[in-house]
Amino acid sequence: MSGFKVISLTDRAADRIKAIMADADRPIAGLRVGVKNGGCAGMSYTMEYAEERKPGEDMIEDRGVTVFIDPKAVLFLLGTEMDFQTNKLSSQFVFNNPNQTSACGCGESVAITPVTPDRIPVLA
Repeated sequence: MSGFKVISLTDRAADRIKAIMADADRPIAGLRVGVKNGGCAGMSYTMEYAEERKPGEDMIEDRGVTVFIDPKAVLFLLGTEMDFQTNKLSSQFVFNNPNQTSACGCGESVAITPVTPDRIPVLA
């Protein structure tokens, strides 16, 4: 039986996270990802260093990186792919989220509909 990951990483995202963690000024267990209310579209993604796993957090290991998912964010992030993109003017993490319904023009916030039971993937 295979499990379904709440979030997955591209090679670019994993490489960038590894580089950031290698430069941290303290021991880091992984990256914590969540969502918070705010911005003109309603929600924004959050990322921070995680020194340890908090109670109730999902832990995903993908491409050599450990990601902790805030329990309040799981239904908003289910099925999301995290990428890292670089262009002439910026470089940033990008969340390709099937639950995202819209985004603001500046790209700082999004509208996300939580997954309902009928949309949760069935494990094989």
